[in-house]
Amino acid sequence: MSTESVCSPPDLCLNGLIIKPGQQVMTRLVISRLPSGTVIDIPVYVYRAVEPGPTVLLMAGLHGDEVNGIETIRRMVRRQMLQPLRGTIIAIPILNIYGFLNFSREVPDGKDVNRSFPGNPRGSLASRVAHRFMREIMPLIDYGIDFHTGGAARANIPQIRCLLHQDAETDALAEAFGAPFTLHAGLRPGSLRETAMQEGRRIIVYETGESLRLDEPGIDLGIVGTLRVLHYLGMMPEAPAAAQPSVVCMRSTWLRAKYAGLFHSLVHLGQYIEKGQVFGSVADPYGENSVRLESPVAGYIIGLNHMPVVNQGDALVHVGRTDTTPSRADLGIPFEDKPMRPLEIDAEEDEEAGEELMRDGE
Repeated sequence: MSTESVCSPPDLCLNGLIIKPGQQVMTRLVISRLPSGTVIDIPVYVYRAVEPGPTVLLMAGLHGDEVNGIETIRRMVRRQMLQPLRGTIIAIPILNIYGFLNFSREVPDGKDVNRSFPGNPRGSLASRVAHRFMREIMPLIDYGIDFHTGGAARANIPQIRCLLHQDAETDALAEAFGAPFTLHAGLRPGSLRETAMQEGRRIIVYETGESLRLDEPGIDLGIVGTLRVLHYLGMMPEAPAAAQPSVVCMRSTWLRAKYAGLFHSLVHLGQYIEKGQVFGSVADPYGENSVRLESPVAGYIIGLNHMPVVNQGDALVHVGRTDTTPSRADLGIPFEDKPMRPLEIDAEEDEEAGEELMRDGE
């Protein structure tokens, strides 16, 4: 008798297993094999309450070098924090095992799993990973939190990214999470979030820190934010309240340099800067020239480049903006002693192509 013939509500079928209400299971989705023959599989933790309710996905490691989300879910699993009062929690600490083993965002063929959904069983390696997820996991879930970090040497302040003010359920999830910042982010082609929306599922993205570095405050905020979402859905008895209301940014701007050199930042994550404020400098490595950088926009520093050596086009600062239209109120106090030649900065809206270029988290 096939699994499908005996698996019926309220049972849950995953990876050939029938998981009944009240059960807790760890199963391994076999994805492929390494050239050595070693099996690559993905551990999946399933926690089911007896009482029916929504199914929530907690997933990290879509990009293998983004370890903060992996550690966030690991701690919740280890501390047995994912015991729902109702419904089901599916926790996947690492989806991209290949990238994790190679300290890489991508899989070995250089493709990004989070640009490969819904996938293809006969496609590239990234596409096959995405397809297996779509076949086994996506049909089961109602909501999800996808954990990410900034790219190499680029740190993100703890923030939720989602499509704001277009879907009431998504807005409610973001508000319940209560991250220090909430950023309106469009749906990217081939991403998990876009594909989930097309399937009628709601997924929000939590970003904190940078790749290959543990961000302890961000991990702690990720845990309590997750508990708040589960509490909002009636799956947890209680959750710590957010320390302060989330700052909502409906727009964001990357400040990028047109000249190479050594970048010295004068700002920190979470800081508010005025239009015209000096946020750093770029100097040549020989002590001959140094140019101060002025922000063309006002807003909060939600992303910061920690790499001192920058090339043309490198992202220096990501500014989250609470304004909806430019106004004279954005103008800062004029600065004296301007540099001999101002460094040109591109102020580009946070569009799909720009975000992809900077490899900023999701």
